[in-house]
Parts: sequence; structure tokens; C-alpha cells
Amino acid sequence: MASHPIKQAIIDLSAGALGGTACVFTGQPFDTAKVKMQTFPTMYRGFLHCFASTYKQVGLRGLYQGTTPALLANIAENAVLFMSYGCCQDAVRLITKMDRGAPLSDMQKACAGSLASIFSSLALCPTELVKCRLQAMHEMEASGKIASGQKSTVWAVVRAVLKQDGPLGFYQGLTTTVVREVPGYFCFFGAYELCRSKFAQSMDKDKDNIGVLPLMLSGGLGGACLWLVVYPIDCVKSRIQVHSLVGRQEGFIKTFMGVVRSEGVKPLYSGLTPTLIRTFPANGALFLAYEVSRKAMMEKLDV
Repeated sequence: MASHPIKQAIIDLSAGALGGTACVFTGQPFDTAKVKMQTFPTMYRGFLHCFASTYKQVGLRGLYQGTTPALLANIAENAVLFMSYGCCQDAVRLITKMDRGAPLSDMQKACAGSLASIFSSLALCPTELVKCRLQAMHEMEASGKIASGQKSTVWAVVRAVLKQDGPLGFYQGLTTTVVREVPGYFCFFGAYELCRSKFAQSMDKDKDNIGVLPLMLSGGLGGACLWLVVYPIDCVKSRIQVHSLVGRQEGFIKTFMGVVRSEGVKPLYSGLTPTLIRTFPANGALFLAYEVSRKAMMEKLDV
């Protein structure tokens, strides 16, 4: 661990932002399909039908709808997440009465990642609300829930939220986001660190020098574990944020129970296929960009 906490925090913040950027450009079309299928599960027969329909109706730009807020969301989330991750590792050492800079176990790092996700949720929720609304705007118009012809731009959505609900409107779905992130990032960092440890053992190398492919596979497996655990929660979050276009929605528990009672359990997993396909390239790129840039900055700044 660095002997300069402020310098280390800046490095983690910068590396996290670069990782978030790589994640968005790699996986945005799959994320768009996920949100569309989560919020309107009966509109599409499956992942490929959603892709083809979106392309036919709106063109290629339809698959990249919401890229700007997605970029802002991922940069903000991952910058705060990885900066907090370093700080939360120190908190874990303090709680467990370890020396500063002492190496943590994979389980302890998972706990630090879970704690860090609480802080990243505050940065993520507003931008993700805008992203989800943009991604499902066409479906909201097609279903008659909102009037057709509305502007589908970032600033149009921002203005609508401010006009309808004020600044706090951007935090609709915050509780659900935190409920999703805390267990999700425990699995995310736990699986990632465990996979890196296994690769390092099998290759007889240090965890930081296992190479690009094992690093990306570890990130992909971490992402897959996250989504398999929390996907139904994410589905509820997307519904709350998208359907809040027509008025304030019920909270997490009431929305979750409403979906189960009226539609069953299956719609809570609608869009899981593109999510799992996306997780390997997107999360692989996330951790590759994070680890490589972090290592380079630490060497350059002699941290």
C-alpha cells in the first residue's frame, strides 16, 4: 500500500475512470438490450430479436442510445468505487487490527469492495437514471405510456427530471441501487481476486504479473458472478427508473412483489443473456485498463 494516501487516492480515482471508459465502449450495445428487455419483457422474444428490432427501428445509434450518460455513470461510479476501494481496504485493516499496508486475503478484499460500493452508488444513481430513460424511450412511446415525439437527448431528460421531481428526482431507485451494489460487489471483487490468486498459483507468478488474458478472464468471471447474484434486483431498479417517467414509482419491495404477483419470476431475468455476454469483454476491459494504468502511474510517480 502506498505511503502517500492522497497520491494513492488520486491514482485509484484516475485508474478507475479509465477502467469505466473502457467498460462503456466495449459493452454499451449489450447494456441497451438489457435495459429494454428488463423494462418491457413481453415486447421482445429474446436478445437477438431485441437487437434486430432496435437496429431496424432506430439504426445503429439506437444500440448506443444513452452512451453519454453511461460514460458519465461508469466514469463516476468506477472512479469513486476504486478510490473508495483503497480507503475501505485500510478500514478493513483497522477493524481487523492489521498493520497499515499489510496484504489482505481475497475475502477481506471482497468486504472492502462491498463497502466501497455504497459510496459509488451515490455517484451512479443519477446518471444511470438518465441512461435507462434514454435507452427505453422508444418502448415507452410505443407502449403509449408517454406521448410520442419527445426529445431523446441527455439534456431533455435532465430538464424533465428537474421539472417533474426536482434534484432529488435523480435519486429515484437509490435504495434499490444500494441493495444491488453491496452484495454484488462482494461477489465481484471476491471472484476477481480469487481468480487472480488461482491463476498466479498455477503460473507460479505474482498476482500483478499474470498477463492480459488471465486478468481479463478474472474480470469477466467477477462480472458474471455479480450479475447472476443481483440480476433480479437490477431489473426492479431499471423499472423504477424508467417508469418514473410517468410519475413517482413504488419502492423496491412493492415493485418487486408487484412484478412477481402480476408477471411471475421469469420477467425478473429478462435480458440476462446480453448481460452475461457483455460481462466478459466489458469487465475484462475494465480491470485491464484499471490495473495497467494504476501500475503505470504508481511506477511513474514512484508510489
